[in-house]
Amino acid sequence: MSHDHEEVQVRPGTEADLTSLTDLYNHYVRETAVTFDTTAFTPEQRRPWLHSHPEDGPHRLLVAWTGERMAGYATTSPFRPKPAYATSVEASVYLAPHAVGRGVGTLLYGALFAALEKEPVHRVFAGVALPNDASVRLHERFGFRRIGEFTEAGWKFGRYWDVRWYEKRLGPTGEHPPR
Repeated sequence: MSHDHEEVQVRPGTEADLTSLTDLYNHYVRETAVTFDTTAFTPEQRRPWLHSHPEDGPHRLLVAWTGERMAGYATTSPFRPKPAYATSVEASVYLAPHAVGRGVGTLLYGALFAALEKEPVHRVFAGVALPNDASVRLHERFGFRRIGEFTEAGWKFGRYWDVRWYEKRLGPTGEHPPR
């Protein structure tokens, strides 16, 4: 296909990306157990999520485009809401079906973790609903370490799904978070 040779542009996500981001996420909501959301979203419903990822700070949203088509996106979001978790984030990556297997996830995660190097992030966690060999390979390639599994943690499409958890160490190790 001619799309194989299109250059991939990676940049922070903006309001202009909202519809494409929502359409891409809804594919995974409707068709897969990759996300445990079960009802599709409107762009308006996804707007608060978009705005929770500013262009700087520990909670980022990066988008990848090939020509006129969104190829994927990656985010870091708060891991848990309590204040002591502030230096931990949860990473996610979603690829458009046409972009799977073309290195887009690698580009997105590479840019995402480079952006986090100057942020006060100590740990990145990622949950992968199983089976998902491509996601497992991507996380392992970026130095994520398997830390355990939540068995039968989600019910979707008439069955239970396990989630494997990974962690990636970021920044200096020490007693105090970087500032």
